[in-house]
Amino acid sequence: MTETVSFGYEQVSPEEKTQRVRGVFSSVASKYDVMNDAMSGGMHRLWKDHFVRRVKPRPGEDILDMAGGTGDIAFRLEKAGANVTVSDINPDMLSVGMERAVERGIDTLVWSEQNAEKLTFPDRHFDAYTIAFGIRNVTDIPAALREAHRVLRFGGRFFCLEFSTVEWPGLSKAYDIYSHHLLPKMGKVIAGDEDSYRYLAESIRKFPPMPQFEAMIRDAGFVQTKVEPILGGLVAIHSGWKV
Repeated sequence: MTETVSFGYEQVSPEEKTQRVRGVFSSVASKYDVMNDAMSGGMHRLWKDHFVRRVKPRPGEDILDMAGGTGDIAFRLEKAGANVTVSDINPDMLSVGMERAVERGIDTLVWSEQNAEKLTFPDRHFDAYTIAFGIRNVTDIPAALREAHRVLRFGGRFFCLEFSTVEWPGLSKAYDIYSHHLLPKMGKVIAGDEDSYRYLAESIRKFPPMPQFEAMIRDAGFVQTKVEPILGGLVAIHSGWKV
């Protein structure tokens, strides 16, 4: 770990970032899914459907969905009959997910408050590890990737869905304008929180480009790594295997 890490465009101590990220998601938890629809025009639902198809959950296998508090990915995985543990560092996000599970009549999910950098699960405990739109908010990303590798069984797979670097020139410019100017204003109107959505926009810009993040996944011990850009890299699916 370096002495400071990025919190959006600010440099702060690792401890401060962890606390501030926790505050961001506590603030937006109740409106998180409403904002996801507004921010993406509903496309996040299609991205998540596509992501879970890539994971290929199977009946009876054990999957850890990290940073999955509101349950969006877990609900999709559960439909295939997988045993899903939903983990998040933020108890407010987990509370939203548990309420949504009750509304859907889903009682098979396990909910666990966890720090991605220091998981309490034993070695070789899961068949798959998923994380969607969460890895960029982790303070020590390499540590989280090493933990993902540790808790996977041999033959286990890692899948990450995350915003990335837009490589289409026209879309890149338009997205810059949208994320830096419109997104915080939408956060203010819909969620009553302009600052948190300004941070979320900045965190996307500070996240490593696709080749760099793929190298980080390899450095954590994964092999056969892949990157699948969507909409020119607006989002990307990263994957790897533990052998």
